[in-house]
Amino acid sequence: MKKYIFTIIILLFVSYSSFAQSAGINFTLGFPSSEFKDNLKRTGIGINGNFLFWNPTPILPFSAGIDISYYNYGSETRREPFSLTIPDVAVDVDRTNNLVNFHALFQIALPAGPIRPYAEVLFGGSYFYTQTTIRSLGNEDKDVASNTNLDDWAWSYGGGGGFMISLFSDPTGQVGSVFLDLKVRYLLGSEAEYLKEGSVTINNGQVHYDVSKSKTDILSAHIGAVVYFNSLFN
Repeated sequence: MKKYIFTIIILLFVSYSSFAQSAGINFTLGFPSSEFKDNLKRTGIGINGNFLFWNPTPILPFSAGIDISYYNYGSETRREPFSLTIPDVAVDVDRTNNLVNFHALFQIALPAGPIRPYAEVLFGGSYFYTQTTIRSLGNEDKDVASNTNLDDWAWSYGGGGGFMISLFSDPTGQVGSVFLDLKVRYLLGSEAEYLKEGSVTINNGQVHYDVSKSKTDILSAHIGAVVYFNSLFN
């Protein structure tokens, strides 16, 4: 399921980016909230990207686009023999707990000025997955095998706001302006099953999953940059 979701997201992201009039990328921290915080007491670290299909104007200060985020909310690494019959060869076993969310984005913003406050609404969903990967010792780029231990989907919606601060402006170029982007969001998520650090244990060769289940509300803080294009289709 993970491969299909990522394929769809990448295709949409690439297709829609071809028609974007602005693009943003942010470093983001995700703070579990409400029931989610009771189960998961770890801040997610990730990256966020978005595209808007037209720029706000004084007549129409609205815009719409797509928004995608990735968070890692836990990881574990251990060293194990390659197999019971080959105990003299060791491999690294990495396990990561991840979250990818994909939302339709609607934004209202001040269309001009060096400082532009804005508010936004998002509708979409979040994909949770825990993946275990075996890597050859000393070669982090070479995966021997991998497996998705658990994955699930949760619907989500919410809103946020922030402001952009002008960093660069060139009305005659294709890149019209660049802004520092600061914002916060709160997303309400439906119930999902997920794993966290320490949820997977191995006893006598048997794997046990301590699966958590709750609503998946997240408060996130973002810092990054937004680029507005003047003539993307010329």
